[in-house]
Amino acid sequence: MLKLITRGLIGGLFQLALFGVALLVPAGLVPGGTWYWPRGLIFLGLYGVVLEAAVVTLAVAAPASLAARLTAPASKQQPAADRLATAFLVLATLGWFVFVPLDVFDLKLLPAPPLAVSLGGAAVSLAGFAIILAAIYQNSFAIPIVADQSDRSQVLVDTGLYARMRHPMYLGIFLFHAGLALWLGSFASLVTLLVILLALLARIVVEEETLRKTLPDYGAYAARVPYRLVPLVW
Repeated sequence: MLKLITRGLIGGLFQLALFGVALLVPAGLVPGGTWYWPRGLIFLGLYGVVLEAAVVTLAVAAPASLAARLTAPASKQQPAADRLATAFLVLATLGWFVFVPLDVFDLKLLPAPPLAVSLGGAAVSLAGFAIILAAIYQNSFAIPIVADQSDRSQVLVDTGLYARMRHPMYLGIFLFHAGLALWLGSFASLVTLLVILLALLARIVVEEETLRKTLPDYGAYAARVPYRLVPLVW
């Protein structure tokens, strides 16, 4: 367990460092910007604490699920389409993080949200992160890539959040970023989230094609749970 926790904590710190560089470097270099960006720093501090606490919690409560998330982000089994979709998602996410400080300090494409809306955004972002963690906890086959997991005796997960939607983690990811855009003070970043949404939709298409081939019951599950991302909508 200690090895698993260590790997998770290091991975969490690496992700936090990427987010920090993507947010704070542009914030400090853009005209009118500043290295001391309270909202950006508050987000990074709280996110780091919550993320590392989540790693320890998952290691204790659902070690198989945490181990699945820590598997290599690339594999020979990964379809070429998923390599493209994954690369698109990573680049879109990092590009989005860079865009937020550019808009907040320089572009100012839309008026900044009022404090009440920003606080509501923080709550939405936290809820999105909670959905991500719940999806990981409930699905020990939620590896970072699309791949045939027959060697791990993969079974269909259709309980918990997965009883209401087929891709709850992607919903959590979208809500996390949408709320974060409001907390950081950029309405325009909500519009640019369409790029991340397109990347998520591309991954859904590739993932479902693979699951239909490798999980015999997936077709019946898709008919029983028709909503991919948002219950009662789509």
